[in-house]
Amino acid sequence: MTQASSAVVEMRGLSLLRGNRVILDDIDLRLEAGQSLAVVGPSGAGKTTILRLLAGLEMPSAGELHLFGRRQDYLRLDQHLPPDVRLVSQNPALLGSLSVLHNVGFLLYRGGLLSDKEIKERVARCLEAVGLAGTEDLMPAELSGGMQKRVSFARAMIDDPAADSANPLLLFDEPTAGLDPVASTRIEDLMVTTTRLSRGTSVVVSHVLSTIERSAEQVVLLYDGKLRWQGSVEAFRCSDNPYVVQFRTASLVGPMQPQEL
Repeated sequence: MTQASSAVVEMRGLSLLRGNRVILDDIDLRLEAGQSLAVVGPSGAGKTTILRLLAGLEMPSAGELHLFGRRQDYLRLDQHLPPDVRLVSQNPALLGSLSVLHNVGFLLYRGGLLSDKEIKERVARCLEAVGLAGTEDLMPAELSGGMQKRVSFARAMIDDPAADSANPLLLFDEPTAGLDPVASTRIEDLMVTTTRLSRGTSVVVSHVLSTIERSAEQVVLLYDGKLRWQGSVEAFRCSDNPYVVQFRTASLVGPMQPQEL
């Protein structure tokens, strides 16, 4: 029997096919507790598929995926099952019929392990951390887009006693896409704060260089379903790997061919 890894994330020879199309091809990747990883590459490279696999929304066609030392062999879909994986998508995905309090504390109310007072205290701490203290009774429709995004970060950092791990895996999907530089900086700071306060491990998918450099310690570059480069953020800044150079400089010249528009 293969012994499970003690890393938070470990992919071993992982591949994913959709029909005859290869989405991911023989991926080996390891992420230790407390580390932060940026997954980069052009559109269609397989980046979001990595997040979907980690979130339990898809399963690999070949190879193994281990989270928190346990092999994953089921889809999680709408169930909140261990391990503790939290996805922050581009869309805040708040429930319009619920207040900020119930959106942020949704899993705690459903778990039934805490009193109303304890849940409100935990939600209040998270809202204060994202600069939204006192907004518990507001509805999503009463919030700006930026405020809704911050509520989604508060929801990601909530401490869930029903979770199997005290150190969650946080997944951020293009969190600063379409934002101006000032708004991007605020979101990048929130990503760092959310990961630190939740004592978590993070994976961010992004095309934005400032987001990559401010929110991650390690970088992997995907192209055509394969890992073409991996290393530290410092090495990413100066690497002469042709894939990294082309991505950093946004050049049309290099091994990565632009998709047809």
